Amino acid sequence: MRIRSLGVIDDAVVELSPGFTAVTGETGAGKTMVVTSLGLLLGGRADPALVRIGAEKAVVEGRIALPADASVLVRAEEAGAELDDGALLISRTVSAEGRSRAHVGGRSVPMGVLAELADELVAVHGQTDQQGLLKLSRQRQALDRYAGDAVTVPLAKYTGAYRRLRAVTAELDEIVTRARERAQEADLLRFGLDEIAAVEPRAGEDVELAEEAERLGHAEALSSAATAAHAALAGVPEDPEGIEATTLVAGAQRALEAVRSHDPALSALADRIGEIGILLGDVAGELAGYADDLDADPLRLSAVEERRAALTALTRKYGEDVGAVLAWAERSAARLTELDGDDERIDELTAERDALRGELGGLAQALTDARTEAAERFAAAVTAELASLAMPHARVSFEIRQSEDPEGVEVGGRPVAYGPAGVDEVELLLAPHPGAPPRPIAKGASGGELSRVMLAVEVVFAGTDPVPTYLFDEVDAGVGGKAAVEIGRRLARLARTAQVVVVTHLPQVAAFADRQLLVEKTNDGSVTRSGVKVLEGEDRIRELSRMLAGQEDSETARAHAEELLAAARADG
Repeated sequence: MRIRSLGVIDDAVVELSPGFTAVTGETGAGKTMVVTSLGLLLGGRADPALVRIGAEKAVVEGRIALPADASVLVRAEEAGAELDDGALLISRTVSAEGRSRAHVGGRSVPMGVLAELADELVAVHGQTDQQGLLKLSRQRQALDRYAGDAVTVPLAKYTGAYRRLRAVTAELDEIVTRARERAQEADLLRFGLDEIAAVEPRAGEDVELAEEAERLGHAEALSSAATAAHAALAGVPEDPEGIEATTLVAGAQRALEAVRSHDPALSALADRIGEIGILLGDVAGELAGYADDLDADPLRLSAVEERRAALTALTRKYGEDVGAVLAWAERSAARLTELDGDDERIDELTAERDALRGELGGLAQALTDARTEAAERFAAAVTAELASLAMPHARVSFEIRQSEDPEGVEVGGRPVAYGPAGVDEVELLLAPHPGAPPRPIAKGASGGELSRVMLAVEVVFAGTDPVPTYLFDEVDAGVGGKAAVEIGRRLARLARTAQVVVVTHLPQVAAFADRQLLVEKTNDGSVTRSGVKVLEGEDRIRELSRMLAGQEDSETARAHAEELLAAARADG
């Protein structure tokens, strides 16, 4: 990793080798920035306070070597990432204003992609993770993770049934609690539908009636205009001497008929005048018919206006025109059918709810059985690991219990509380020595014992659900002496099958590392590129001496450091 402007680190490169790498240094030197940097690369929360004072942004870049068949490569390629000589390049930038950007394989990606990759790449553990292990939900998750398909398969079925039960219950509660509102809504719909049914409107009827009302209201004027137009075109019997349009056109046509054969152009004009004569005759006939048919009946006009008033009363309430009123009626009829079917729907939902509760109880029992079986194996494996961590007489066990709840589901003949993960409360118990009663690890384990329990849990996980890299941030806090040596030895064994990085203040742990990195500040309080260096030979002995006695040049500390290294090499 390369780290720039992060915390006390100005610009430093951290070379993490395969096997076991220990990161050491004085308190406040910036060792935990290694953990923080890796956390940022893996999608951790970006805190602008991490940006070095005076810098615009902090940048962390990492190069992760992956086997060709690594499943994580599929997700990386989906995000558009490209490999660099078989390695995946990841970078994270955090600005002093709080903005954050991530890149994988040269492509900008959402933070969620980093978190997805992290699940398969690195297991990070620190003091906060120890506190997290004290939560019952985390202990249940740890047991489920260990159990694998034996729990995940029934849990998936349970979760599906649980979600459906929640949805059915919510719908049922909504119908029942809103019964009065829905009854009022149904009454209003019935009233509206009855009012519309009484009028029986037709689509487009309002437009037709408006046109008819306009015509009837001006019947006399229309009749006079049609009669006058007819007289102008065809004349009237009372005035045989009158000159009308049809007579004039006929005269024009006769005048041309005698000479049309002498000029084609004039013949064409004669034909057009003949067409005009025919058209005038047709129009004159239609005007006469229009005038005869026009009815100035005031009773009909009154009936039309009355009908229009009835339609207007509907459009004021239910739509801007008759078409909208009819659409409202159609929707309302469907809604009324739904509301009137509430009683039937309540019966259906109640039956489905009861069936789902019964199904959920059976699935919960299967889930409890699977967890109980896995808990025995998990506890035995962790207990065996504790024996190699200087706790030979400690015993770990799980308590799996349920809480009675009259509103719960029936499991084992009694109603118990249930949730999205089942009905079980899972608690990890520790009996640190023979004769001691098993107690919750939150109450029965000291800080050092809790560190070892967590390490033992992770080692057990490594055998069932391995990841390529494990990072421990002072997981050895509160531990010393023989227990510290045993932790170092166990971490070294874990490193045979995975990359292990440990930030530690214990020389007993650091001595077992394949590589030891020293983080040290310069005189101005920053960590530069040269401030993270690989310790070998004499330099490593001096650092172990400092960790042992606080004095790099103490002969006694040097002898002890050399003895630790020799013992670690012999164990390897």
